[in-house]
Amino acid sequence: MTRSPRYSYPRYLAAKKSLDDRSLNRQVWQRFTELLPRASQDRPLRLLEVGAGIGTMIERVLEKRLLSRATYTAIDADAASIGTAARRLPGWAAQHGLRVSPARPPGSSSQERGWRLRLQSGHSAEPDAVRAVTVELEAVELSAFVCRERGNQTWDVLLAHAFLDLVDVASVLPELVSVLSPGGLLYSSLTFDGATIFQPQLEPRLDAEIEALYHQTMDQRRIAGARSGGSRAGRQLFGHMRNAGLEVVAAGSSDWVVFAGPDGYPADEAYFLGCILDTLETALDGHPELDTRRFADWLARRRAQLEDGSLVYIAHQLDLLGRLPKKPPA
Repeated sequence: MTRSPRYSYPRYLAAKKSLDDRSLNRQVWQRFTELLPRASQDRPLRLLEVGAGIGTMIERVLEKRLLSRATYTAIDADAASIGTAARRLPGWAAQHGLRVSPARPPGSSSQERGWRLRLQSGHSAEPDAVRAVTVELEAVELSAFVCRERGNQTWDVLLAHAFLDLVDVASVLPELVSVLSPGGLLYSSLTFDGATIFQPQLEPRLDAEIEALYHQTMDQRRIAGARSGGSRAGRQLFGHMRNAGLEVVAAGSSDWVVFAGPDGYPADEAYFLGCILDTLETALDGHPELDTRRFADWLARRRAQLEDGSLVYIAHQLDLLGRLPKKPPA
């Protein structure tokens, strides 16, 4: 998402959690839970999340009681997001009956490698209770992290939530696989795939033009001179996974669908929609192929629909689950 100064990025990430929860493909999620390696007393499960943002996926897997003994490493290039995650997680954990304590070795700097927190359940007698989950949060570029850790450690599970459509997958995915344990899983969720829809229609030709130009900005996006994501990243992920040595074991759509019910938009999703409109405005402001006045009028009408609760937003996305073979093919 292109950031706009008019909206808080941490609040945007928090606002979309309820939407993400209902959008995740249930069959892919179920397959993920079935194939998730089991921890033992001597060997906790090791998870690495890239592009972790403010930590909503950490909360999600704990809410679903997927982790008993685990080390969950969460990284993001944005230091502000990781800082928000570090401040947010203790309060969230307390609300869910989890005890939180620092897990950093004595004498180490609190900012040496971000934050380390240990979570435990107050009801450890339950069979699926959180017995000992260590969460490691670090603000670091993905390539620098992989370069540092490759050859030192591997992870059983890699998570990339709403992330792989923002990077050059062809180069990023092999880096990720290089730190994945044999037989490990890569769970990529909410990868954008080529459809941005606003309803009701205003002017069909203008609606289509704005969508096409918006997707074009995704395809042309560069960060530090390198290609960054694309509007059809979801469908292309099948080939990228296979090229990186992963077998695709589950896939399905995970579309965002936002609309107002009798009580308005759910949770904080009106704010989320405002962020989407503002992002689109930022991406297309001054575009040479788009009439400035018509675009400004289009935005004004969409914002009026948001205010009166008639705006519907749909984005097509895909969830994929990949697995690295335990033995390389002969």
